[in-house]
Amino acid sequence: MDCIAGVLRKPWDLSFLAEPKEVAGLRRTVRLHLGLWGLHELIDAAQLCVSELTSNVITHVGIGTPTTLAVSMSGTHLRIEVHDPDTRALPTLVSANCDSEAGRGMTLIDALADRWGVQLLADRKVTWCELETGLATADGHSGGARVTRAEAVLGLYQAARLPCTTAPNPLSVAIAEEAAIDVIADLLHWLHAHGLDVDEAIDRAQMHFEAEVELARQGE
Repeated sequence: MDCIAGVLRKPWDLSFLAEPKEVAGLRRTVRLHLGLWGLHELIDAAQLCVSELTSNVITHVGIGTPTTLAVSMSGTHLRIEVHDPDTRALPTLVSANCDSEAGRGMTLIDALADRWGVQLLADRKVTWCELETGLATADGHSGGARVTRAEAVLGLYQAARLPCTTAPNPLSVAIAEEAAIDVIADLLHWLHAHGLDVDEAIDRAQMHFEAEVELARQGE
């Protein structure tokens, strides 16, 4: 079933000066955005890629270099770019048996990423890598069976607006209660997979429920 409400993953970028003290902040920013995007399983790899690409600028271009981190979706891949103004210092990949420390960062990138490269522009160099997300589409999710079931329920909610010609099969109270609890759990998984605040959603649902109960009591 196609995703009813896809995850909006808009490209973003952040300018900074390439200094060791900036790396921790960049890692936190990446964690925050990927959490909102529902790409929790990529956070560790993405943080390592950002650290290595930034360290590469610090080491080979210079401390204090004006740099930009850009993160976007490239099809179903997560694309991470680091822009710097030096088109001469190109990243290199060293062999595994090389004793030199230079180039080891790109060796790690090569191991983590599905693909990587360097793009030379008139005024800057773009070193990029892409991580496989496992998503079916760029705005899809990887929430598993519970999320899929929750979306099926949402589809039924839409169909319920149409005229009903057949009566549903009766359920016992006990079976219906268990089914309702399972539906609620699935919906919470769906919210989480789409990068939404589960606690806020529960609070809002509770507020709606209590307000409607109160209105019903007033109308009695």
